[in-house]
Amino acid sequence: MSKNYFNATRIAVLALFSALAGVLYIFNFPISVAFPSFLELNFSDIPALIGTFALGPVSGCIIVVMKILIKLVAQSSSTAFVGELADLFIGFALVIPAGLIYRKLRTYRGAILAMAAGAVASIVVAMIANRILLVPFYVSFFFGGSWDPLIGMMTPLFPGCTRENFYTFYLWASVLPFNALRCLIACLVTLFVYKRISVAINRLVERLTPKGEGAAVRNRKTTLIAVAVCVAVVLLLVLFSLLRYFLW
Repeated sequence: MSKNYFNATRIAVLALFSALAGVLYIFNFPISVAFPSFLELNFSDIPALIGTFALGPVSGCIIVVMKILIKLVAQSSSTAFVGELADLFIGFALVIPAGLIYRKLRTYRGAILAMAAGAVASIVVAMIANRILLVPFYVSFFFGGSWDPLIGMMTPLFPGCTRENFYTFYLWASVLPFNALRCLIACLVTLFVYKRISVAINRLVERLTPKGEGAAVRNRKTTLIAVAVCVAVVLLLVLFSLLRYFLW
């Protein structure tokens, strides 16, 4: 990683993508005609994926972390942070493979391959997270060990759903197509808009990068200030997230 990887301009662009992803993460909605009502769709993967292509996989991971922190400050957690933890892993699974592949193959074909790999990884992680983390936690923590409430939310779409076949219906008929739709939307939007956004980012970076005598020193100082501000913001977001959950 270059020593100028986190220059001030890059951090500003990263903050913009993080804020947009955070806002989109807050506004989610169910598609009750096709999926159980507790599976809610949002479009926060779009700025995370675009930011990954523009800035790299490390920046993509930062965007995923920041969107979750922003959401926790705005709305707190309704799942004792377990849902957000799963979304963190699912988001990482999308941006890391996509970012690594696109960094090596910066072509149209490379972009498609990168998004396909990220989408597959994200879907697989979503299914694993639901199977070993989310469903067991909800049944134990929220429903006192009873499967009836969860099955009751499944039966409007899948009348034959029972405790014995729950995971068959839930994972293969709900989680898999739901996350496939989520990834497809993010990938298609990214494919159509990324190049234009990338050109704008490159022009902005070129325009704002200090030039002339002493430019390296000024850029280093600006970067250190920007990094310090970002660290402070992250710490404050974490603090407010915890205070909102435990005290408010």
